[in-house]
Amino acid sequence: MAKPGKKRLGDLLVESNLITESQLQEALRVQKEMGVRLGEALIQLGFITQQSINEVLEFQLGIPQIALHKLRLDPKIVKLIDGDLARRHKIIPIEKRDNTLRLAMADPLNLVAFDDVKMATGYEVEPVIATEHELDRVISRYFGLTDSVRQAFGGQLKEMQKQDDSITDTINLDELANATDEAPITKAVNAIIQQSIKEKASDIHIEPAERLLRVRYRIDGILQDMMELPKQTHPSLVSRIKIMADMDISEKRVPQDGRIQIKSGNNNVDLRISTLPTIFGEKVVIRLLDKTNVLFSVYELGMNQQVEERFRETLKQTYGVILITGPTGSGKTTTLYAALNEINDNQKNIVTVEDPVEYVLDRINQIQVNTKVGMTFANGLRSILRQDPDIIMVGEIRDRETAEIAVRSATTGHLVLSTLHTNDAASTLTRLLDLEVEPFLVASALVGVLGQRLVRTICSDCKKSSQLPEGDPWRIFIGVDEKEPVTVYHGAGCSFCNNTGYKGRTAIHEFMPLTKEIRKLVATKASADVIKELAVEQGMITLKKDGIQKALAGITTLNEVVRVSYTDE
Repeated sequence: MAKPGKKRLGDLLVESNLITESQLQEALRVQKEMGVRLGEALIQLGFITQQSINEVLEFQLGIPQIALHKLRLDPKIVKLIDGDLARRHKIIPIEKRDNTLRLAMADPLNLVAFDDVKMATGYEVEPVIATEHELDRVISRYFGLTDSVRQAFGGQLKEMQKQDDSITDTINLDELANATDEAPITKAVNAIIQQSIKEKASDIHIEPAERLLRVRYRIDGILQDMMELPKQTHPSLVSRIKIMADMDISEKRVPQDGRIQIKSGNNNVDLRISTLPTIFGEKVVIRLLDKTNVLFSVYELGMNQQVEERFRETLKQTYGVILITGPTGSGKTTTLYAALNEINDNQKNIVTVEDPVEYVLDRINQIQVNTKVGMTFANGLRSILRQDPDIIMVGEIRDRETAEIAVRSATTGHLVLSTLHTNDAASTLTRLLDLEVEPFLVASALVGVLGQRLVRTICSDCKKSSQLPEGDPWRIFIGVDEKEPVTVYHGAGCSFCNNTGYKGRTAIHEFMPLTKEIRKLVATKASADVIKELAVEQGMITLKKDGIQKALAGITTLNEVVRVSYTDE
């Protein structure tokens, strides 16, 4: 399609009887005064809606409307134009065919945009209509971070790219310290952090390679490339982060840890900084703890109804050990906090010992582990027992001493909640025996184990369903016969989910209460497989089964269930 003729938007709207001539003149006056597009002026004055404008353009000029957020965009095509051009005209390239570039536009009558894009890319332009809101979101996603960092450095990046890429270990520390105080570095680091908060990332990875510096975000548990910078930006960026976290900028040979507290809009975010020497320089990982996004209710944890009922019933116990298990990053701490909130009232003394204290809870006494002064989990737990506690939360059981004190605390009338790194609920019992806790203590003290994993949820904007054909291997995994109709779901990928097909996460769970029969197995040091087999016979829903149920309900995908909970069961 060639670019539209020179008929103006105002004339089209008047001819379609959607606005009057006097309303058009008023809008033209506002447009001139405020420097906005005519369509925006008409909408602000309340004369017409964006949808009506789009419908007229589609009907009169044959320019189709698209739902931009439902498209799977190719970053290479999007970045055929730069961010300045995209923002100035509210445009995004969405497809390239032969010598034609399909362009999503807020104003498809903007002839200047056509000419600018053709000059920048060499392609003819075929317009489609998209809403300004969607265009702003896509522009921010694809150009926000890169443009912010490049603007922060000004023309320095081009100069850096022209320089020799040779690697040197010699750095002038005085110059480095001064460089980190300059606005460009400060703005660049701020842009990287602010964009990560917008993307709801859990971690930022700043990774030096031989000839470049790569920035990646972990979003919904998966690392995604965000941008690449010249290698010469690495020393200044790392030093700026170290200064913010009160770390030693002169020491590059050993790992360091630090912490930053920031406020971004309404978000209060804790940043945990970790540096690690690599052959190409220090790698920095920043863990983001957004205090405004944490779930503090058991009802919000996404549990199967049976699992939730059993777990909440177990929390009513007055003594015993309740353990939350799973790998790092499986949401154990969130579940612990939700459980504490469930049982927190003004009649109980609740004390925690954590490393670190991630979120401050009302009416709960929280202790920070500090190994430098001897405040370990074990020592903290001993001190808690002299504080007349009703409920104790230990952030993590890491060693025999902590495990034994926690178990003995439970046998003396305290309810103890903690976490342990194990593959599933059943293996938690054998793990405690491996830590040399006496079998009779484990059998008598433990009242329940909750195993969990986090799975990505399907993006609601590009969610699609399909029927499993006969003979499909997924039928074996699900456990259904060849003839039974089975609907499965997946995300096609769109701009809203960064073409991944997933947006957000939820948990899958298995909860194993300690019944008399399971206690007997523990006392005889039975294997995890034997314990699990009995627990399933007694009605335990496994991680795999809970995941399959959520996949068939359209919450997640079967691929995700396999990724986080694959077993040979």
